[in-house]
Amino acid sequence: MLRLADIVGSLTAEFDARLLGDPELVIQRLSTLEQAGPRDLTFLSHPKYITKLPQSLAGCVVAGPSAEDAAIRRGACIIVDDPYRYFARITQIWKQHHSIQPPAGIHPGAFVDPLASVASGASIAAFACIGPGAVIAAGARIAEHCVIGRNASVGADSRISAHVTVGDDCRIGERCIVHSGVVIGADGFGFAPYKGRWEKIEQLGGVSIGNDVEIGANTCIDRGALTDTVIEDGVKLDNLIQIGHNVRVGAHTAMAGCVGVAGSATIGAHCTVGGGAVVLGHLQLADHVHISAASVVTRSILKPGNYTGLFPIDDNAVWEKNAATLKQLHRLRDRVKQLEKPLEDAAAKGLPHTKEQS
Repeated sequence: MLRLADIVGSLTAEFDARLLGDPELVIQRLSTLEQAGPRDLTFLSHPKYITKLPQSLAGCVVAGPSAEDAAIRRGACIIVDDPYRYFARITQIWKQHHSIQPPAGIHPGAFVDPLASVASGASIAAFACIGPGAVIAAGARIAEHCVIGRNASVGADSRISAHVTVGDDCRIGERCIVHSGVVIGADGFGFAPYKGRWEKIEQLGGVSIGNDVEIGANTCIDRGALTDTVIEDGVKLDNLIQIGHNVRVGAHTAMAGCVGVAGSATIGAHCTVGGGAVVLGHLQLADHVHISAASVVTRSILKPGNYTGLFPIDDNAVWEKNAATLKQLHRLRDRVKQLEKPLEDAAAKGLPHTKEQS
């Protein structure tokens, strides 16, 4: 539990927020606008939800200036220019206040190679395995059953959840969050065809991950073939994402669940990629490119903007008719070209257009 005064006070340096209500009110939990009770704190960030504000039983609501009058009529409120980000920071403070931090030090059930370096203040949980030459920085937390490979490194204050594998020669920056089941540094998918079989191309690069990166559960980031796969600062990856070898993801780009990025693709900074979308290999996306969910990116996109490439859902019978028509597009294109050719020939010779040519 936290007092409203403590919550607002802890964010004073970041936000110009005004508390209108009892600063001694004790908040027991954070909740949604609809479900909040008299001891709960909630937020209103989108104007379309303002009609739900009067009925909310929340002890206090975080709202923007445009909703100030309605929020005051309802009861206690915190008025701030960016209520969504403000509430996001509150969730961080709430978790820090209520979470049980693992003790610093190495659990007796962990294995740390004598050639590894673990800073004071780092935490290594039971059954974790830290390989030779690995470096674990101060404040890093390595949870149960993690494997940190040979010469790998985890930066200061990064949190590595249970059952994460960080492969040999892979680097994770500071203040990163890596959720359970993530594999960083598995071999990239590289094979040379030879006489009907596949010859493995050994993947000799690593993975380099910047600061403040968050990687969702069961996401895989393959090591590079010769140079590193690179995830720059501030990137946010959802669950079940596949990042192929030698991919480069620019700073503060975000990808939703089940995205697949094929090898050697380069994605710029501040991009977003919707769930289930695919970026084919060796393509380039400029900064500030936004890809809709389920799209397949088949060409480089060098201009910022919003892009969509998917066949709209429809009634199945209608969809089948449209799909059948699509199969005939090539033949229809050839017919149109044949019909247009006499007109083009006439225009080239300077002859007038006639009905017969049409």
